[in-house]
Amino acid sequence: MADVVQLRLERMIPDLDDLEKRGIFNSREINEIVKKRRKFEYRLQRPSPLKQDFLDYIDYEKQLDRLRLLRKKSVSRELKDKGNKKLKKSRSDVAGVRRIIEIYRIATSRFKGDLDIWFQYLEFCKEKNNGRMKKVLGQVIRFHPKIPAVWIYAAAWEFDHNLNAKAAHVLMQMGLRSCPTSEDLWVEFLRMELTCLNKLKTRKVILGEDDGTLIHDNKDVEAKQWQDENKDLFMSIDEVEGEGAQKEESSKKLDVFREQGFKLFQKIYEGANDAIPSSFGLRKKFLEIVEVTDLAHSEEMRAAILADMRRDFSNEPEYWSWLAQIKLKDPQCTPDISTDSGRSQVEEVIKVYEEAIQSISSVAMFDMYVKFLSEVISLKGEIGSSGCFIASKHAGDYISHLIKVLEKADTLGCLDEDLACQFVMLYKNRGKFDEAMKLAESFCEGKYSDSRQLWVLRVTEQMKHIKESGTSCKAHLSSIFDLLKRLVKKVAVSDDEGLWVMALELFANDKKYFGKLVDLAFVSLAKDGGQDEGFSLSAFLVNFIWQNNGIQQARDFYKRILNLPHPGVAIHKHCIELEISSGDKDSLSNARKLYECALGTGSEDISLWQEYYSMETQLGTSESANAVYWRAKKTLGDASVLAAVVQ
Repeated sequence: MADVVQLRLERMIPDLDDLEKRGIFNSREINEIVKKRRKFEYRLQRPSPLKQDFLDYIDYEKQLDRLRLLRKKSVSRELKDKGNKKLKKSRSDVAGVRRIIEIYRIATSRFKGDLDIWFQYLEFCKEKNNGRMKKVLGQVIRFHPKIPAVWIYAAAWEFDHNLNAKAAHVLMQMGLRSCPTSEDLWVEFLRMELTCLNKLKTRKVILGEDDGTLIHDNKDVEAKQWQDENKDLFMSIDEVEGEGAQKEESSKKLDVFREQGFKLFQKIYEGANDAIPSSFGLRKKFLEIVEVTDLAHSEEMRAAILADMRRDFSNEPEYWSWLAQIKLKDPQCTPDISTDSGRSQVEEVIKVYEEAIQSISSVAMFDMYVKFLSEVISLKGEIGSSGCFIASKHAGDYISHLIKVLEKADTLGCLDEDLACQFVMLYKNRGKFDEAMKLAESFCEGKYSDSRQLWVLRVTEQMKHIKESGTSCKAHLSSIFDLLKRLVKKVAVSDDEGLWVMALELFANDKKYFGKLVDLAFVSLAKDGGQDEGFSLSAFLVNFIWQNNGIQQARDFYKRILNLPHPGVAIHKHCIELEISSGDKDSLSNARKLYECALGTGSEDISLWQEYYSMETQLGTSESANAVYWRAKKTLGDASVLAAVVQ
């Protein structure tokens, strides 16, 4: 290893001598460079060098070369000021780039499958333009012939930088033979061919042999109009009497480039469809290209693509969603139904969705339809003081239509839980609370009897209504409690914070039902277990009782909770915090009992030991703190985590 490193360093001597001789680096800096390179070389000579070792070395050499370049410019300026000749090019000018390329070569040999380092190598060669690009491209293609990005990169370099359209064309065709199912390759191949054709047409335009380009540009229309209005300014020097006849003959002449572009597009489109017949995204990209290019028979081609898409993808919701979006002037914004233009757009989209649900009756299709109508309605409405949705003049018709759509989805069996909840809330927001609750009841008693989402919605909306109306009589409380009881038996709801907060607030003033509610909460906790993360029902109940009934009743309550199976560490910590904050005479002894109980189930919990030790050092005695310290050391095997608590 040492011999190899020494040999590589010795080969650098002429380059380093040249740098020192030219005054770019002094002897001390040269020594530092040698030390740094020696460290990097030893890292590369390890039995299993890391990728980062190579990248660090390359980064250092790049920074060093940039510094060399700056120093060289500074020395050149000084020589110029003194009247001397500027520095000539020497071996040290190319040594840095040569060394970086050598490190890249070794790295890519070591990590042949790492595309990231290959592309870094290619970018460096392109930046320095040192003539190695073709060789490196050949190597990366040989090792990664199934990666479309490699072929696209190689063809782009040949086309844009090497200005070799024929080589780029060959590379793209080779790439398509290796990766026939790559959408990106087909799209880039088409774009490259049309760009090449457009460049040829542009050349003809510059030579005065043709006019226009293959790209649609709205500015061209305005420019042409202005030119026609000021045609006196554009009189040709060689204008002759027969110019009118020549223009007429030229207008009748077939546009070879537009026709050739159409044939190219048609051929590539057919090849792409044969290779990837199931790709909807590829068809969309081809359609986008048709719309931004000015080819012969563009409208016919666009119609053909749309017809093919309808034929092949009419059973996929994605197609209908896309078809609906293209009916909008701005797909990113919901149409404003207060304007004629906005309403006409909405009607067009509704026609598409109506046709879609006739073709495929699925949950996804109805979900898209409902989502669109909901956005249209919510855009032109507001929530009144009663909490009901006040629709605008035009939104009312779309609300009625939305209800019909949801009813149809229910009839066809395409109504999932989310859509069912939206259906219920639609009636509720329109002020039809009784109809909404009847609908929710039919869902909960019918095919959605196990749906947590619908049950929670039904119960919470009932509680909200009673609370807002202020009519919490015994009958209402009894009906709500019965619903809660059925809800707890059917689904797990111990982690639903809003439900329990609302229920406790509703039943807080009635001791009989409050006690029943607490027992119901115990049933839910026993069924679902404790929660160490997120909302903790047990901690919330302890807190609620402490704030309303005092510390003693809270203690009695949390003791009952801790006797449940799997109470969780979080409830222990919460009760400890409650005891310490209470300042009661028994709080310290109760906190110790809680810590002991928690350690019985979570003895490996470092944070628990830290908090226990911290409490003893602050509130307990030195003997009790030492006892906790030694127990922690015995259990964890290392008590250093407790030392950090003291500091």
